[in-house]
Parts: sequence; C-alpha cells; structure tokens
Amino acid sequence: MTPTDAENKSLNRHDDDAGPGIPDVNTMSFATLGECLRLGVSDFGRAPLFGLFFGGIFAFGGIFIVQMLYSTEKGWMIYPMMVGFPLIGPFAAVGLYEVSRRLSNDMPLNWNEILTVVVTQRRRELPWMAFVILFIFWIWMYQVRLLLALILGRMSFTSFNSFFEIIATTPEGWTFILVGHIVGACFALFLFSITVVSLPLLLDRELDFISAMITSVQTVIKSPFVMLSWGVCVTLSIMISFIPLFLGLLIVLPILGHTTWHIYKKAVA
Repeated sequence: MTPTDAENKSLNRHDDDAGPGIPDVNTMSFATLGECLRLGVSDFGRAPLFGLFFGGIFAFGGIFIVQMLYSTEKGWMIYPMMVGFPLIGPFAAVGLYEVSRRLSNDMPLNWNEILTVVVTQRRRELPWMAFVILFIFWIWMYQVRLLLALILGRMSFTSFNSFFEIIATTPEGWTFILVGHIVGACFALFLFSITVVSLPLLLDRELDFISAMITSVQTVIKSPFVMLSWGVCVTLSIMISFIPLFLGLLIVLPILGHTTWHIYKKAVA
C-alpha cells in the first residue's frame, strides 16, 4: 500500500527526531572574521561585567598556578605551563558563549543561569569535550617532562631562573626549545581544530561531541588560512596577555570568547 502524504510527513518527522547529522559548514573569509571580531568586541561592551568575571577567573587561575609552582620549588614548570595554558582556553570561555547566545537572541542575562551553564549541560555532550580538553592538556604536560628527561636529563635546575639560563645558553636547551615548540604547535593545532566551533555548537544544539569535533575540523579544512590565522591570533593574544601578571586576560579572554561564538554562527550552517 502506498503511504499517504500524512504518513510520509509523519515518517519524515520521525526521521528528524532520530537525531541530527553532522552540520554543513560555510567558507569563512577574512572579512567575515573581522566582522566576528567586531561583534565580539560589541558583546563585551554590552555585558562587560560577565566578561571581566570570566576573564578574571582565568587570570587569577594562572596567578594561582604560578604561585603554587614557586611554593613547591617547581618554578621551572612555569614556562611549559604558560605555553600550554591556552589549551584550556576554549572550555574556560563556555560562559562567554552563553552570554553571546543570549545577547544574540535578546534573552535576559541571568547570573545564576549563566554561571551554572556547564552544570546544566551535564546530561548533554559538553562535559565530554571538557574531558577531551583536560586530557590533551595532561598529555601536553607529560610530554614536557618526557622531553626534559630525554634532552636535559643530565642537567640540574630547581628554579625558573636556572631553567631559563640552561635553555637560553646551552645547545641542549636550544634543542629543547625547538623540539618543544614544534610538539606544542602540533598539540595546539589539533586542539584548536577540534574545539574552534565544537564547544559553542554543543552549547547551542543537541549533538554528540564526536560530530561536533568533526564539524569543527571540517570548518578548519574548508577555510584553512582564515581559521589558522584566527588560531595564531588567539594564541599570541593570550600569550601577550600573560605579561602583566595575567591581567591582560581580563580583556583578551572575553573578546576572544565572544568572537568565537560569532565565528561558530557564521561557520556552521
């Protein structure tokens, strides 16, 4: 028996409810990237207290880690930690994505709902992305210790000054810097590719985290020069903001977070 039109519509609705597939992605241009940056700055200006709050958490988290490393006589870990610190930036900006989402949809900015956005997502896929990010950060710190053992294993350093002197004045130190930065760039490229739009995508839509990561990678592949330029901009901006005792993150992180939301909205169909 041939299904009626009503039955066809019912079947189509059923197929839709079975779960969305991987979204299509749009080609990004530098002009679009500039527009997203302008919108990110605008969002920060419209809700500065939220931006300063989340930027402050990230900044004071960095200060706390540095103080902890000094107090435990592991000052030599400060440089690797600072290089790897931007790896967790995408997850730190989840609250900022929520602020931009609400601003875009003319929704009220409720402190309680925004601060608990990650908690309220616990039954969805966002926590899995947090696990992926923290796992990659842990691998980054582990490989730093491995490179130290392989390249600088015979040298002794107990402070940041002695560590900096060794890597700046010895052939082994130069090798460590070269190899470490190449490996770090690979980690950063991989993590950037799987997170650049996956976190805001999971916050905005019902989707599994594997599909979100695939969508993110496809976004980078479709517009490699534009997206990689954005990745370099993010990394350099965060690294530069470390210089004044991490306080530059009060401004830099909110702008980057809001901009990333708008990149996701432009990139994912």
